[in-house]
Amino acid sequence: MPGGRFLFFAGRRGLAPGGGVRAAAMPKMKTHKASKKRFRVSATGKIKRQQAGKRHLNSHKSGARKRHLRGGVIIDNKLGPKYIKAMGGHA
Repeated sequence: MPGGRFLFFAGRRGLAPGGGVRAAAMPKMKTHKASKKRFRVSATGKIKRQQAGKRHLNSHKSGARKRHLRGGVIIDNKLGPKYIKAMGGHA
């Protein structure tokens, strides 16, 4: 792209391509990828997650215990909005 290098440096100095001064943009918020992999947001805005305790060492656990751990759990507390914000506002 012709002039791309100039525009890159002009943008870092806070100058618009025409030479005028522009407002500095705030840095973008990064998505917390670990939360993105572990939680999902329901249609009503609640957080859904899987229950812990069923990944390994399952041979000594009873079938009923493993069956009860199969379902998901809704997180409906004050940390919900914090997780949603960490995931970029949506999931």
